[in-house]
Amino acid sequence: MARRPSEVPAKTVRELNAGIREASNLAESLAIDFKKLAKAALPDHANAIAKALGDEHAVTKRMRIVGGVLVERASKEDLAVMCSHPSDTVRSWGCYAIGLGAGTLKTKLGRLKSLADDPHYGVREWVWLAVRDDIVADPTRAITLLEPWARARSANVRRFASEATRPRGVWCTHIRELRDDPQPGLAILEPLRAAPEKYVQDSVANWLNDAAKDRPDWVVGVTDRWLSESPGAATARIVRRARRSL
Repeated sequence: MARRPSEVPAKTVRELNAGIREASNLAESLAIDFKKLAKAALPDHANAIAKALGDEHAVTKRMRIVGGVLVERASKEDLAVMCSHPSDTVRSWGCYAIGLGAGTLKTKLGRLKSLADDPHYGVREWVWLAVRDDIVADPTRAITLLEPWARARSANVRRFASEATRPRGVWCTHIRELRDDPQPGLAILEPLRAAPEKYVQDSVANWLNDAAKDRPDWVVGVTDRWLSESPGAATARIVRRARRSL
């Protein structure tokens, strides 16, 4: 398995750039030439995307750039194509086209829910990043809207609720209100404190680890209570990982 973009086989890169295969790891994702992929997947918008991208190399910035172009140019038909495209990167562009576009957070989440449950791990990361600005702008509203997601049947949807509202998170703007007072986040975290899936457990633990950097006292209190009230292996694992920075 390639560990760096330069190690990805040439045939794989060609198929990734043609939009006919998904990336199987981060190295493959980073090996994709967005300009070539746009030409293959979205030919009507390829020139505009190429011009906007310029020589930008940071992948998070490139995703936002493409999303910004598509907000201005993509039709409903284009969005439908993107959100069901064989390429995970193109589906992720669809996430950004929705997340950066107009509309309420409620409307955006409704349109993004199927992508939050996408089978590809990469799409599931980009989808919450795509709507993070709206969550940062109004975390109280976001928690209210995502609280039912924390009880969803799908582990991917439940994980979205936790990951999207992390006080610090990865590659994203911090939520100052939750750094100062993480208590409102319990509306999402409580239903997940004994989640059986490690994918969800890790997100909950990371949420609490974020909070511990500003409010260690609060995290100790919550996790002590969880251990008392939910004395199972899943909760114990969450607590252990949540306290790793204390």
